[in-house]
Amino acid sequence: MQELDRRSVLWGLGACVAGGVGCSLATTPAEASGDTTTPRVRANLYACEGCEAILEREHSKLSATVQLANSAEPGERLRLTGKVLSAEGRKPAAGVVIYAHHTNAAGLYANGSDESEWSRRHGRLRGWARTGADGVYTFDTIKPAPYPNDTLPAHIHLVIQEPGRRAYYLDDVVFDGEFGVTPKYRASQEFRGGSGIIRLERTAEGVWLAKRDIVLERHP
Repeated sequence: MQELDRRSVLWGLGACVAGGVGCSLATTPAEASGDTTTPRVRANLYACEGCEAILEREHSKLSATVQLANSAEPGERLRLTGKVLSAEGRKPAAGVVIYAHHTNAAGLYANGSDESEWSRRHGRLRGWARTGADGVYTFDTIKPAPYPNDTLPAHIHLVIQEPGRRAYYLDDVVFDGEFGVTPKYRASQEFRGGSGIIRLERTAEGVWLAKRDIVLERHP
């Protein structure tokens, strides 16, 4: 199995269901402790091996909806979508780039090309989205599988870059009620961008829907 080149992410929080659509609570560390004021600044916000991959595409040419896995990719179809919100005021944030990558249905970062170091490391199921005025992003892909050695839940890695800012990673997207999303996992959350634990819902077309709103971090 190809191992992760950056952090091993272990976080999460419970998810909610609103309006028939699964959603995560975009909760900050301060809010988790009962403080609902402006979230704190993380001294290690930019410590992220692998975040360089977000720079591989010209950001001005990106769209808000991206296909990570085509129709021939084995696995159950999944749509990850949500809204990016400002740290102060929780308003939709435009021009924010989100880089996503994940394993295939066998739990492997497989079949990346030789076009770049990060393609080789992150595999072929990766892509970049850029929010519009409404702050919405969407990745159409398949549901990833856990690593073959069963060390972590199935997850989707997210890196984010705001206009004029350095990139940073978010809590991984994981799936509530599935393998590895244990009390220990929940207790180890960082709440980067809010909770990454998502409750999946089925659409009428049979696609898994994962809705994750992202609250931007404050910068040092």
